[in-house]
Amino acid sequence: METLRYRFPGTQALGSAELHALVGVVASGNLEVLVEPAALDGAMEIEVITSARGFGEVWQAVLADFAARHPLRDVRLSLNDAGATPAVVSLRLQQALETLAERGSDA
Repeated sequence: METLRYRFPGTQALGSAELHALVGVVASGNLEVLVEPAALDGAMEIEVITSARGFGEVWQAVLADFAARHPLRDVRLSLNDAGATPAVVSLRLQQALETLAERGSDA
């Protein structure tokens, strides 16, 4: 197992301090994403726990792209990876944001 940590500057608030989302599953070729608010001085922190070692540069590229498109502030994302491809990672991250948006509109 390898643990990778990334930090990106953010400009967009998550919304309510109670908003959180959990999407995906930890299964072969898949990924679980937990999004939760956190006091991070305006940053977004992403922690990846992965069974696939040696892909730090790929993770950096995929997550930097996500952070550029969605510069969330004061939010922590925890990713539990079981060999997901970059496309699956992007899909799960988008799914987490859609889940947050749905919960925010229900409030």
